[in-house]
Amino acid sequence: MTEDLRAAALEAVARSHAAADPDYPVVHLAPPVGRLNDPNGLLVDSGTYHAFYQFSPFHPHRKLVYWGHASSRDLLHWTHHDPAIIPDSFYDRSGAYSGGALVLEAEETAAAPAGAPYQFFYTGNLKDPVTDERTASQCLVTSPDLAGFTKWPDNPLLPDHPAGYTAHYRDPQVWRDPDEPGSFRMLLGVQREDLTGTALLYRSTDLREWELEGELTFPDAGGAFDHFGYMWECPGLVHLTDELTGQVRDVLIWCPQGVAPDTEGYENIFPCVYTVGRLVGTELRECDGTFAELDRGFEFYAPQAFARRPSEPGPVLLTAWAGNASEDDQPSIDTGGWVHALTVPRVLTLRGGRLLQRPVTTPSDATPGLTLVGEGRQAAAPIRELEGHRSWQLRLQAAPDADRWGLRIGTADSCVTIELARATDGATQLIVDRSRSRYTQHGATRIVTLPAGTAPRLEVLHDRSITEVFVGDGEIAFTLRSFVAPHATGAGLLADDGAQLTAGTVVYD
Repeated sequence: MTEDLRAAALEAVARSHAAADPDYPVVHLAPPVGRLNDPNGLLVDSGTYHAFYQFSPFHPHRKLVYWGHASSRDLLHWTHHDPAIIPDSFYDRSGAYSGGALVLEAEETAAAPAGAPYQFFYTGNLKDPVTDERTASQCLVTSPDLAGFTKWPDNPLLPDHPAGYTAHYRDPQVWRDPDEPGSFRMLLGVQREDLTGTALLYRSTDLREWELEGELTFPDAGGAFDHFGYMWECPGLVHLTDELTGQVRDVLIWCPQGVAPDTEGYENIFPCVYTVGRLVGTELRECDGTFAELDRGFEFYAPQAFARRPSEPGPVLLTAWAGNASEDDQPSIDTGGWVHALTVPRVLTLRGGRLLQRPVTTPSDATPGLTLVGEGRQAAAPIRELEGHRSWQLRLQAAPDADRWGLRIGTADSCVTIELARATDGATQLIVDRSRSRYTQHGATRIVTLPAGTAPRLEVLHDRSITEVFVGDGEIAFTLRSFVAPHATGAGLLADDGAQLTAGTVVYD
């Protein structure tokens, strides 16, 4: 008898007590049970946001990967739906792996597969039970209404990896080619046979038949990305207009495994980086080889932007897995039977070639213009507006001459501290210390040097067991899992005696 994997997942969700866990976030999307990782198929449709994600409902006992599904009208409150993709076909029975979405206009729908406005592309994972040999194929799911999801009967679209590459071949992103109306392009992360990472580009006019165009190349980068890690995961392109130059640029965001540049950062097991150029054919031109980490925190991986119809334009929004490989050993598995969350979506802008990120949450009911007075960094003067709350957002700014200031989340015995401090060379540093929290296995303290000219401003979104930090206008983003004492509330100001800071606060729980 064939197992009903959909029914099994729904039964696991029904038995779950995750939402009762005091660590379960309020405004971050977390799984209803089991494990969450990469965001998938993100899209905006008539003012409703849909997030799909890698979902393992039986974790840690059985690591079978579905696509989970949730929706939101405000990007703060999420409603869970039944899993969208079930790994029950011959090509994905080892897991329905990551991919993206395409939202079609009405005039495009009739000619699309199944005549459906929502097209989802994903990697089917298949492992031989004897040899453990992997086959990765690229597959299609369609939906007429984002309630029912149907696998394309001619799956897989791309049944195997091309010659010259290994079976590490995954994570499709599909978009319209702005230079060729009626043409679509697909970007895939791959590994060459010489065990170096790269990305491949495909083209289609009907979303069914795909032609390999070749590797993504960087003709102006001086070879910077020729041997850049051993595998590229979750590559994606976003199109942004630079606020300073007015030029439209393509920003490539991806996760190169095995990269350890000789520079500050890159402490996580796998990083996420971006570079800026202009895509022409298979060449990312005007990219000089400069790259930077997207997020400097302990937990951040596999980001993806939300897809939109061209007729419904809006800001470029991105969310990511607030986790990383080998980080399933978190307290919530024991206390609530769940692990990991997604970041709150961020608005991306480009300024002088630098990617800026700000949380999309801009609550209208924030209490603005508060004046806070420091009582000494060890005293952690309580921020009264946050007392008794475990999910909140704080905007905090100090005078330019302040040498060191920040806040403590939690109690003196169980806490995370976030501070800005002036170093001896005059640079300003962000210092995040979670050494007194309940989760330190993958990093306890991290120091980040801020770009010159960054405004002395912190925006902190803290949500029970996850914290996102944004510095200045979003020049630095820093995501971490912040497991302080289970019922610790509020935050305290860390600043010299008499130092004044201004703040705005909002509470979510």
